[in-house]
Amino acid sequence: MTQSMHPQIADFLLNAVFIPALQREQPVTRKVIEAIPLDKGDYRPDSVSKTALELAWHVVAAEKRFLEGIVAGGFDFTPIHRPDSVKTSADIGRWYGEMFDSVFSRLQKLSSEQLSKMVDFRGMMQLPAVMFFQLALNHSIHHRGQLSTYLRPMGGKVPAIYGESYDSAEARKAAQPAS
Repeated sequence: MTQSMHPQIADFLLNAVFIPALQREQPVTRKVIEAIPLDKGDYRPDSVSKTALELAWHVVAAEKRFLEGIVAGGFDFTPIHRPDSVKTSADIGRWYGEMFDSVFSRLQKLSSEQLSKMVDFRGMMQLPAVMFFQLALNHSIHHRGQLSTYLRPMGGKVPAIYGESYDSAEARKAAQPAS
């Protein structure tokens, strides 16, 4: 699949659609990752499933790959291994925040020409660079949803994602002064 794009449309998509979406979704994804109980990172709902920490790392490493690929104008598929110092959900959340802050400022500075440049993805599709934001967002949201279903069975609390969750509503009620 190949589609060209006028540079002004690419600039509009970046600034009116994808930057605001990233700013909304990234903190939510980080909250879900950080909701993994520190002692339950090896939880998996089935023997063929990734552990909670493996799934969390998959989300953040793939998001790094997509966002860095947009900035670079091409994708590097070298594996992004979890550093030895990143052992818990809190560590992954911190790494994710630092990675996002680093790449986000560079994304905001991309020119219309960079955004509209055709980029190949594994020989399967060629799209203007800006269109890979949608794939990045969809991927992160999809796996964030998977990870959120791990939380209660492992003894965690599901944070608010799109509106209150049961757990966030209960926390809010518990924090209110008794009348």
